[in-house]
Amino acid sequence: MESRDTAKRSPEEANGGPSESLNASNGEPALKRIKLDNQPRPRVKGVAPIKEEYLIVSNGQALNPSAEGEALDDDVAEGRTAPDTQEAEQGAGQGGKRKKQKGQNKEREFGTFSDAQRLCNSVAWTPEFSPRPCKHGDRCNALHDIRKYLKEGRRPDLSTFGGKCPVWEKYGRCPSGWRCLFVRSHMDEVKHDDGRSELVLVGDASKQSPEEDGEAGEVRPGVVNMVPAAVKIDLSRRRVKLEKSDQYLEWLAKDTELYREHYHKQKNDVDDSKDYRAQYVEPPFKPSEKRRVYFGRETPVLAPLTTQGNLPFRRLCVELGAQLTYSEMALGLPLLQGQKADWTLMRAHEIEVTPPRFNPCGPVIQGYDNSKDLKFGAQIAANVPWIAIKATEALSRFLPHLRLIDLNCGCPVDMVYKSGAGSALLDAPSKLERMVRGMNTVSGEVPVTVKIRMGVKDDRFTAHKLVERLALGSEDMRGVVGAPGCAAVTLHGRTRQQRYTKAADWGYIAECAALIKQYNEKSDELADTIREAEENTLPSSGRMYFIGNGDCYSHVDYFDHLDNAKVDSVMIGRGALVKPWIFEEIEKGQYLDKSASERLTYIEKFVRYGMEAWGSDELGLNYTRRFLLEFLSFFNRYVPVGLLEYLPPNLNDRPPAYRGRNDLETLLASKNYKDWIKISEMFLGPAPPGFKFQPKHKSNSYDIEAEG
Repeated sequence: MESRDTAKRSPEEANGGPSESLNASNGEPALKRIKLDNQPRPRVKGVAPIKEEYLIVSNGQALNPSAEGEALDDDVAEGRTAPDTQEAEQGAGQGGKRKKQKGQNKEREFGTFSDAQRLCNSVAWTPEFSPRPCKHGDRCNALHDIRKYLKEGRRPDLSTFGGKCPVWEKYGRCPSGWRCLFVRSHMDEVKHDDGRSELVLVGDASKQSPEEDGEAGEVRPGVVNMVPAAVKIDLSRRRVKLEKSDQYLEWLAKDTELYREHYHKQKNDVDDSKDYRAQYVEPPFKPSEKRRVYFGRETPVLAPLTTQGNLPFRRLCVELGAQLTYSEMALGLPLLQGQKADWTLMRAHEIEVTPPRFNPCGPVIQGYDNSKDLKFGAQIAANVPWIAIKATEALSRFLPHLRLIDLNCGCPVDMVYKSGAGSALLDAPSKLERMVRGMNTVSGEVPVTVKIRMGVKDDRFTAHKLVERLALGSEDMRGVVGAPGCAAVTLHGRTRQQRYTKAADWGYIAECAALIKQYNEKSDELADTIREAEENTLPSSGRMYFIGNGDCYSHVDYFDHLDNAKVDSVMIGRGALVKPWIFEEIEKGQYLDKSASERLTYIEKFVRYGMEAWGSDELGLNYTRRFLLEFLSFFNRYVPVGLLEYLPPNLNDRPPAYRGRNDLETLLASKNYKDWIKISEMFLGPAPPGFKFQPKHKSNSYDIEAEG
């Protein structure tokens, strides 16, 4: 299906090579202009076609990136990192030498970033003379003296943002209280009649909205899906009863055993092929009627991205035109154990619970109500049905703002795959079907969707079989139990083995899209007439949407995939990390040559949103710094449209060394993480002495000097 030269490359061409440093080894620039004749230069696959006047070389190095350099490992955007078990198993290479590590930095440390002396929570949000009772009493080893804390317990207030707290300026209150590193902009010293002076926090009632329920410091303005600490504690102590899941799992165990006996009878040629249908027992309850969802031409989707797909980044993308978003992938078992980190991933901003763009004249399913739709969905990973089913019930119960629940069946990361979750489910279709059926049964009105890859191995694609199963059910069971109720399938056009070493296969995505269309047309014919009255319990009136994913980096790519692959919408991952305004380009239908100052404005917005989400104290600011640097590790790859000789740009092209149109543009293109830290310091002040950072995907410029 893909006919452009930029869409098909060999692994070596797609990988490119190491980007040139803009600095010589001695720290002094050693730049030399490339002299070319007036003949147009041919486009080289895998190399960004930068105009001649911007090309540079350092110390006589070659113009093109080296094909022998290691590729960036972009799987880091799809799953959590852990020690690379695959490399550990490989052990030593030939001659007893250990092979060079490639790909992700698995064991990263970010140092410690906390106050020199901790301030007790009993005084963190209260006036100086009116602290709350300290639950630790005399045993508490934290500071209770606010003046001492401000003087000795933390670093001085920051001067960025004019010394004013961005959170307080916008909302009239600051959840970080006395720990805020801009606290002097929202504190006062009040003199009492008895002559005493009291330090107090001040608020601006004209900007404040009604307080949400929650502990002081936990409530974040504009953030929804804040699960109370009491719920997480109850989950951790197994005090939360998930009755629907318990009943369904009890039935599922009996039904699975019954089907297993039936399957073995068929294999042994025993004439009992109808025995399962005769003994089949209905589940204890049917799925609830689902909220209708919509995927269309005007709804580009932001992919679920681990680490990089955090709340501030999603918020930025929605402002730039993203219509549908997903949480970072959460693991099902930690959710059931009430672990704070995984429940925090479920938080969304209020901009994500507004309805997506919608064309009422388009192919809309019956019963769709755009006013009740929203943008934010949750993605989970699980390796066994009971975890997926129970996690789904917990999410639908405790998260009031949820568009859908997506089951990750594509994550290629070893930690996830070897546990039996993620892309391991591609080779376990029966288990996957049981998961989806169970999730659909207990999810209430929330639809269930699935994200898959083409297969596990490059020589064995399985997605076309999976989409049939997810649309209609397994061939020998669909007549008994009907369709699984999957509302949508997203197909990433790569295998697990392939990772990102080749272009996404949109030809295969198109084949699967054609199959989905046939299955949707065929579903009514295959439906059991006895169950016809219950058809409304299926999501989207029985229609399954199909979304394509892979290498979308411009509005040209987006509309090409819609028109030629015939998908309902396109999910964008790395393209949005490199160029968040891709959604704006899609909406306007044109390339946007963003200036360096505009791009710096997006970085500033991310910082502001980070402080709102994580806090303006020492901990929150350095969480923001860390996630900003993760963002910049992709953001630096953008080559401005005005510097390119040929369009469309290609996501997998790697630029030769080049100079931007100004110093800021050159700085934003730096591959050196030390320069990224400098950019963060423009807004977050100096990094604390113990702060460390290295990107997840390895760069070839770790140890070179940062730009001066």
